[in-house]
Amino acid sequence: MLLYIVRRVAYAIPIALLVSLVCFMLVHIAPGDPIDSIVPPDTPKEAVEQVRREYGLDKPLPVQFAVWLSHVVQGDLGRSIASRRPIAGDLMLASGKTFVLAVTAATIGFSLGVALGSLAAFFQGTWIDRLCVGFAVAGVSVPHYWLGMVMVIIFSVLLAALPAMGAGPSDWVWDWVHIRFLILPAITLSVIPAGLITRTVRGTVIEILNQDFITTLRGKGIRRSGLLLHVVKNAAPTVLAVMGLQFGYLMGGSILVESVFSWPGTGMMLNNAIFRRDIPVIQGATLVLAMFFVLLNLIVDLVQTAIDPRMRRT
Repeated sequence: MLLYIVRRVAYAIPIALLVSLVCFMLVHIAPGDPIDSIVPPDTPKEAVEQVRREYGLDKPLPVQFAVWLSHVVQGDLGRSIASRRPIAGDLMLASGKTFVLAVTAATIGFSLGVALGSLAAFFQGTWIDRLCVGFAVAGVSVPHYWLGMVMVIIFSVLLAALPAMGAGPSDWVWDWVHIRFLILPAITLSVIPAGLITRTVRGTVIEILNQDFITTLRGKGIRRSGLLLHVVKNAAPTVLAVMGLQFGYLMGGSILVESVFSWPGTGMMLNNAIFRRDIPVIQGATLVLAMFFVLLNLIVDLVQTAIDPRMRRT
């Protein structure tokens, strides 16, 4: 097991380097000059060049990447062009808010998806199965931003039951004052993962229920509760893989939901940086989210291997 962990970590290092290179290059390939967002149009050329040198944008791209990467490995993501503030501090606060939103949405979506998927599989072909499948199809088909706006209209405008924007007081505490700001964006963000998990669990459980060892267990008279334990153990690796990817998506793909609800997370931060053409913020936020994906995939691989040792052969 130790050798497998070392090998997986070794595989993750070049992937992380490649991801950092892609994050750096994609921003520079985009059209436009980031300096235009912080200097007036009538600024003298000498002043523009001075600002460009201050941010190291006058150097060749390979040199910029080497300098940027050397700072990144020390935890320095640079300063925002628009606010002149250190990016690392602001990104840490925003990541904390996004993590709270992602964990809440994942708890709702994964719990609902596993329950509905298992229910649909055990009652395959009945109206319960069709109802669960219908929910799954609707969940993966509804756009996040549209559902978010509908939720705001219903629960914030018409019913005036929940706030539509923000995250509450600055210091996050798990009390009703903060949770009421979290409910709408978390439910909105959980719908697509719930639909995907429902379909995954249903397909996986049906496949396992049709295998020979399940028929044998049924022939021995094992109760449904005992049968369920065997099904869960065999379905866990596949379901965990999908859950891991979906949690990474919740962390990195919440930009539209955070924008609709003005949730002050990394998605909102990245959205503002894109409109301002704030290259250091875009690079830092994209890199952190991409590294989270790499780390999450590594953790999922190790957990899958711990559950099913046969996966070490692959």
